[in-house]
Amino acid sequence: MVKQKNTSSKTSIKPLMGYVLVEPGEADTKTASGIILPESAQEKPAQGKVIACGDDAVIEGKTVKCPVSVGDKVVYKKWGGDEIKMDGKELKLVKFDDLMAILE
Repeated sequence: MVKQKNTSSKTSIKPLMGYVLVEPGEADTKTASGIILPESAQEKPAQGKVIACGDDAVIEGKTVKCPVSVGDKVVYKKWGGDEIKMDGKELKLVKFDDLMAILE
């Protein structure tokens, strides 16, 4: 039996095994020197807040525990995850393997 992880009540999306749901942070609108970037030049952030966690994954008979918890701020691979829209918000479904760090 696979133990269920806690999920956020903010969303009706429950990630499946091996995935977390992340709300990406805001894109930088200015450079370090103060130049305002147009929307087309803004780079998508590769970090955000975990809002739901899927169950632990079972890979080749071994259980891989979810490495994060709801509320953690994480860094994920730049091209990792799949974008989805829910209630006008852009969210990302990210595999455990695409998570790189927890921000403190």
